[in-house]
Amino acid sequence: MASLTRNVFVVLTFLCVLLSFVCFSNAQLSTNFYGSSCRNVAVIVRNAMRQAVSREQRLGASILRLFFHDCFVNGCDASILLDDTATFTGEKNANPNRNSARGYEVIDAIKTQVEAACPNVVSCADILALAAREGVFQVGGPTWTVPLGRRDARTASQSAANTQIPAPTSSLSTLISMFSANGLSAADMTALSGSHTIGQAQCTTFRTRIYNETNIDTQFAATRRATCPASGGDANLAPLDIQTPNRFNNDYYENLVAQRGLLHSDQELFNGGSQDALVRSYSTNAVAFRRDFAAAMVKMGNISPLTGTNGEIRRNCRAIN
Repeated sequence: MASLTRNVFVVLTFLCVLLSFVCFSNAQLSTNFYGSSCRNVAVIVRNAMRQAVSREQRLGASILRLFFHDCFVNGCDASILLDDTATFTGEKNANPNRNSARGYEVIDAIKTQVEAACPNVVSCADILALAAREGVFQVGGPTWTVPLGRRDARTASQSAANTQIPAPTSSLSTLISMFSANGLSAADMTALSGSHTIGQAQCTTFRTRIYNETNIDTQFAATRRATCPASGGDANLAPLDIQTPNRFNNDYYENLVAQRGLLHSDQELFNGGSQDALVRSYSTNAVAFRRDFAAAMVKMGNISPLTGTNGEIRRNCRAIN
């Protein structure tokens, strides 16, 4: 009997430790992290993003892309915001970011306002996470509760940015693998790809598709060729969603079903593969897409955050303290 009691005690102790570990892991970020230290931070970010998007609607997509490119390189730690210096190489000039990632000045402006209200309290990583949500909301997308408490990296990795951010030429299997490496499922990947319902892409990223690929609507390809010549014009822009490029909706999936995906990696989601059924579902069910996109954004925002005493709270998002 005594032996049984001891065994039960050991099992219960182990379960308590296990549950404590799980709770601690899930509690690294908190929806009320700045409840007492900077309770107005979400309002400051919301107002700043409203003003930014009213000036230029494309900024909603630009900030969302910054957040995605940040999180896929060593976690959501604001490393993408760091400038290169004589002794430091950041991620801004990695191939996926150079001359295309934008919106840095918006984050700078928000940081200045937040610092004025709550000095040395709110990380650039959290500001970027909140700004991404607000950018989506300002162009008609869903909102979601953003867990907070991230801290900022003191390091960056240009090499990781060159290899860990999916390319516009990626195959479906590569996309699934790269998202899986960050704890995101194929379904998460398909929902997050719906961010391409807003924003624009440079000619160089889709030229091969509109001239060489066969799984593309011929009229759509001809329309895109008008501003993306076979050579030259690499930086010419085209909307990722030809129907409503500045409104967040499910038209992106309708386009994929009609073979009007702009990027090769877009059309790979609907090309006889494992995501066809989900793409078709989202093309007719905007509510489901909005719900799943919001959930996947929370999941992506939880990729390897720096918390506790790791990292720092940068005073300037472009430079280490």
